[in-house]
Amino acid sequence: MAEDESEDEGPAVELGDGEPVEGVPLAQVSARLMWGAKKSYIQQREGDTTIRTPDGPRDLGDVLDEVEETYFQRRQEFEESVREVVGTGPVPTAE
Repeated sequence: MAEDESEDEGPAVELGDGEPVEGVPLAQVSARLMWGAKKSYIQQREGDTTIRTPDGPRDLGDVLDEVEETYFQRRQEFEESVREVVGTGPVPTAE
């Protein structure tokens, strides 16, 4: 059986040398959860997770304190509610 040469190649996508960004994307957090989910469950499980926002990194638990919804049937509902609080736009790089 021939060796697979693709293992010796570099990564398929070249990563940039740009400035780092603090926190994780909101989509990464929501992908780890099962839907429908109560806000209290999300706060318990992911509340300490720092997410990226246009105003800089924020703990998800603090953001969820400002969200009025108490239950999210779908991932999209959760992400929309969080974005209503944090806004959308470019995320600043870490200093």
